[in-house]
Amino acid sequence: MLQQIKSYLKFLYNSKNEHGVHSPFVFDLVTKCFYDKKKYQDYQALSEYRKFLLKSKTTIEVTDFGAGSRVFKSNKRQISKIAKTAGISPKRAELLFRITKYFQPDTILEIGTSLGLATSALSLGNSNAKITSLEGCPQTMTVAKNLFQVSGFKLQNIEFINTEFSSYLKTQQLTTNNRQLIYFDGNHSKQATLEYFELLLPTITNETVWIFDDIHWSSDMEEAWEIIKNHPKVTVTIDTFQWGIVFFRTEQEKEHFTIRV
Repeated sequence: MLQQIKSYLKFLYNSKNEHGVHSPFVFDLVTKCFYDKKKYQDYQALSEYRKFLLKSKTTIEVTDFGAGSRVFKSNKRQISKIAKTAGISPKRAELLFRITKYFQPDTILEIGTSLGLATSALSLGNSNAKITSLEGCPQTMTVAKNLFQVSGFKLQNIEFINTEFSSYLKTQQLTTNNRQLIYFDGNHSKQATLEYFELLLPTITNETVWIFDDIHWSSDMEEAWEIIKNHPKVTVTIDTFQWGIVFFRTEQEKEHFTIRV
């Protein structure tokens, strides 16, 4: 907790709004997407899905996995409590919706479904996108999968896969046609984050958008973020404190931004 407080104070000191951004690409993203104040109708759908989960008193067996699919923790938890503590916040869900709507990616990969709060934002942001959502815990994934088949929450452009993340990525034929937007929210450790980063590099194009969750979660994750920023194929990064957003645009000079959202 102390580490996160220090990181946040450092972030506030270094962060800027649109007035400190001189890159036209990033300026447009910040002004037209990050700071877009329009009240989209889909925000209501995001809110209703969250409310449904927060009201659920159903208890499920939650399984967390370590490396190589090794179970290291399993316990019973109420769906409402998972949604309250482990899900994306309402503000972040709306931002993820806007980012998806802004870039309109044809293909999306989500690493870490949980109860599907972020998944719903990705799906509503572009209903025509083909979304693949990976989750290690079959019970939480089933909650999301079942709810997205119910009238009122029906989202049909998502394929749910119960798998250990690195195993899945190692066995796929990954090409530049695979993933235009990737949301990394599955394993907040340096080793896993960098492994996923390296495994997915074959998929990058000029249009690729990668979003890493919880980059200041720990000193371990901050080290991973610095390594990602300095990778030779990375040209633009945006640190919003909660997220690290990565671009591989070859026409851009390498530049790192710290933006308040």
